[in-house]
Amino acid sequence: MPLRSAGSRTISRDPVHHPLFARYYARASVTAESRWGMARVRERLLAGLSGRVIEIGAGNGLNFGHYPGSVAEVVAIEPERLLRQLAVEAALRSEVPVDVVPGAAEALPVKSEAFDAVVVSLVLCSVRDVERTLGEIRRVLRPGGEVRFFEHGRGGGPAMRLTQRALDRTVWPALAGGCHLARDPVAALRAAGFELGPYRRLLMPEKGPRTPASYCVLGTAWRPPVTGSTSAARAR
Repeated sequence: MPLRSAGSRTISRDPVHHPLFARYYARASVTAESRWGMARVRERLLAGLSGRVIEIGAGNGLNFGHYPGSVAEVVAIEPERLLRQLAVEAALRSEVPVDVVPGAAEALPVKSEAFDAVVVSLVLCSVRDVERTLGEIRRVLRPGGEVRFFEHGRGGGPAMRLTQRALDRTVWPALAGGCHLARDPVAALRAAGFELGPYRRLLMPEKGPRTPASYCVLGTAWRPPVTGSTSAARAR
């Protein structure tokens, strides 16, 4: 079982430490709920979920208020201390049980195949190792379980993509808490062996100037179910 929320105060070293960016994100993300329409995106991201859910990179817990009542439990992983403290406060206001836990996406502190669904929301852009993170997501998700994702990444025309790559190689990760602009979350999920379900491209904000971080994707993927032949092979 994961550590309880109170355990987050006993660890001596956080896997991620971006205190200045965390303060900025905590303010900007609340503004984006109404001004950019992020609250509506969160509703679509989480609609219809049920059972046990693990949310990776929960930030300040803005998803918690959008989980449907059919969700039995949410284990929320957040590595950054300030954001984790805010997430604990949000968990206390949530209508579904939420357990906020410290940990890194590349080494999730939970058992294998323990969850019915995984939620990643603006997370894959900032993890240190996308391939390892997706491997962990596959590990903790039961066969046939689903991944709900809302991510930003590569998009726009040639000039915009060139700008994204240039920023990734220079100032952006340092300024934005390890974020990268030119990653391709859909391609990464497919390469990690997930079955892609419906997804849609969207811009954030929907109206207004386009920035290198505007190009987003919202969708669903599944861990393939274990077939009879695969199960027999494992038994041998």
